[in-house]
Amino acid sequence: MGKNDFLTPKAIANRIKAKGLQKLRWYCQMCQKQCRDENGFKCHCMSESHQRQMQVFGQNPNRIIDGYSEEFEDSFLEHMKRSHRFSRVAATVVYNEYINDRHHVHMNSTQWATLTEFVKHLGRTGKCKVEETPKGWFITYIDRDSETLFKEKLKNKRARADMVEEEKQEREIRKQIERAEQLMPLEYGSDQSQPKELKLESGIKIGFALGSSSSSLKKDKGESSKLVFDEAEDDKNEKSKGGGNSSAKNGGGGGRSALEDLIREEEKKKEKINRKDYWLCEGIIVKVMSKALAQKGYYKQKGVVKKVIDKYVGEIEMLETKHVLRVDQEELETVIPQIGGLVRIVNGAYRGLNARLLAVDTDKFCAKVQIEKGVYDGRVLKAVEYEDICKIL
Repeated sequence: MGKNDFLTPKAIANRIKAKGLQKLRWYCQMCQKQCRDENGFKCHCMSESHQRQMQVFGQNPNRIIDGYSEEFEDSFLEHMKRSHRFSRVAATVVYNEYINDRHHVHMNSTQWATLTEFVKHLGRTGKCKVEETPKGWFITYIDRDSETLFKEKLKNKRARADMVEEEKQEREIRKQIERAEQLMPLEYGSDQSQPKELKLESGIKIGFALGSSSSSLKKDKGESSKLVFDEAEDDKNEKSKGGGNSSAKNGGGGGRSALEDLIREEEKKKEKINRKDYWLCEGIIVKVMSKALAQKGYYKQKGVVKKVIDKYVGEIEMLETKHVLRVDQEELETVIPQIGGLVRIVNGAYRGLNARLLAVDTDKFCAKVQIEKGVYDGRVLKAVEYEDICKIL
């Protein structure tokens, strides 16, 4: 067995000593050689192979240092992306994890002498969010991946669409208020007489007589309260009674308006709660409007939503080909069935309920539906927008 064979005790001992990490100060990046102590590093620097590498380095030192710096930065950020993509972590923790690989690019071969300088560089270039605390430097990775940017872009697009919709609703409300203010003087101007000042001479007494008795007042109150809380059919029955109940009829008109106001307030509250920026749900039939899928023959083709992912993306099974696609709701459109078909209310006050299509108003782009089953069974919604209802199987 030779002096320097692979299985000699000295060779085995050398491999055991060289196993694992050594001191970074005794590592030569140009030769990619790790020395165990100062004497070994000194001997390596005097070797012929190291001298040749130094001659290559001396020809263009800036290019070599920039190359190592770029490689070190890319490897460091790649490790952060894998291990600490969404967390705030100490820079020393990330660096210690990075140097666990003994074949990593060492910092002593880059343009940064210390970890602090490198962390400041990451903050200046906008690749990480850097914070200096009493416990040291903390960094947070800024994700600039194409998929993440695409999702952020879609999120901003939805936010802008919501703002535009809110502004549109505010303008409509202001127009309605202005129209109501213009109509009020025309309706009530002739009926309301101007108040007149009452002039009395001294010593004259004034008496007042009420034309209705207490029993008639109680009767009026009883009739009006009954009309407020009874169903619409009870209102019609009260109207069909004899003509002697003129005061009850007047009270009934006020009751109906109060009931309508209560229903309107309830629907406004439900509309505010159930109106969302996402509408996809399982079991509805939608139409694919993505022009990017036109070449594959899916443009304006219908499919069934089999699964909803992250509220905004749906797995669509095409009706004709049975192919399954993943499409964002921005590239989908609701489908309106024929009169008498079943639909699902996908947005608004009655979100999630099934209804039957009664009529379609093509001028106002809305439909008349009747809710089936549930608490609101039989209730008719006269004007529901096309985007808020969708055909179901």
